[in-house]
Amino acid sequence: MSSSLDNIYYNTTFALRLNTNQMARLQEQVTTGSRINRPSDDPSASYRVLGLNTEKRSIGQYLNSITEIISKLEFSSTIVENMNKNIGDAKLRITQITGGIYDDQARERTAEGMNDILEQMVSLANTKHNNQYLYGGTRSSTTPYSVTRTNGYITKVTYQGSNENRDVEVAPGVDASALQVGADIFKSDERSSPEFILGSTGIANGTGTSNVNGFTWLTVTGSAGNYNISIDGGLTAVNTDGTDTNLAVTNSVTGEILYVDTTAITGPGVDLVSVSGTHDVFNTMITIRQIFENDLGLNATTQMQPMINKALEALNEIGDLLLQNTVSVGSKIGFLDNLKDGLENQKYDTEDETTRLEEADISQIAIDLSRYEVLYQMSLAMAGKLLSMSLLDFIR
Repeated sequence: MSSSLDNIYYNTTFALRLNTNQMARLQEQVTTGSRINRPSDDPSASYRVLGLNTEKRSIGQYLNSITEIISKLEFSSTIVENMNKNIGDAKLRITQITGGIYDDQARERTAEGMNDILEQMVSLANTKHNNQYLYGGTRSSTTPYSVTRTNGYITKVTYQGSNENRDVEVAPGVDASALQVGADIFKSDERSSPEFILGSTGIANGTGTSNVNGFTWLTVTGSAGNYNISIDGGLTAVNTDGTDTNLAVTNSVTGEILYVDTTAITGPGVDLVSVSGTHDVFNTMITIRQIFENDLGLNATTQMQPMINKALEALNEIGDLLLQNTVSVGSKIGFLDNLKDGLENQKYDTEDETTRLEEADISQIAIDLSRYEVLYQMSLAMAGKLLSMSLLDFIR
């Protein structure tokens, strides 16, 4: 008899505990609105939810990166557009003065105007966004362009940024860069043969491959049989007797080399060497300013005008380069916008699936809760009936 009562007690207690736990779990789901409050509630779904949460965080990081890159690219596009406007302003001023709208005394003011544009160009090229330089590539904390000044005027602009873009992963296997290489944006890279604009000294292009870029001033001093040729403002010079067909003349400041043919040299003088396809914003503006300053005493008609015409060609080259960059940046922004939309949709799908797995079905919970309450009451009633039995029930 004792054994039977023990079994009744244990079975009843187990049933009551089971129903109580189920009702507590369901009530917790009603309170939290979540079907999974701990991994043990549904191990398989819990594992899936963990994976979805990881995926959602990863997508969120990608979206943050894309937003930051788009912001930088849009800002960069504005900078380049402003630089292109400055190029247009420079071309307008040059066209006006060469068209006779200004008299000769206005040339100095034009030179000052070119200098102002140059200063603006350098400032724009050294623009920061979110405390990072936009045009230094991976060297985002270093000023991309350093300047050398003489008597307060910029005489040389040197790129000291990186030659590599800073790439950021914006999706699995997809990289994008917002911090660009200034040397790729503000300088052409389609080298052609050096051109001696004036040809006033008789020096011609040599057979070697020169690596001078943009505009280079060439000066010849001396006399027949003993000429000195320089391309660094006279800091260094190479001597020739006029028989060299491929003489290397080196710029001691930049290390650039110009190969020249001296066999047709006519005498001392100054010439401007232009290498189309290698012009950059800063060297071009410096050269244009120097042309209008005319410290070399060039003839306005026979010497300055050909140089000005070539300078306008260089400005057109640079303007086209900046326009190409604007188009390229616009394409990148469009691509990133589309990628962002796709990732946002993916994130929403991930959140929806997570919600579907976690969210409690209140109507189903109400049904289950009612069922367990009935079972609980039945267990109590049965336990009360069984435990109230005595020996008298069996004697009857």
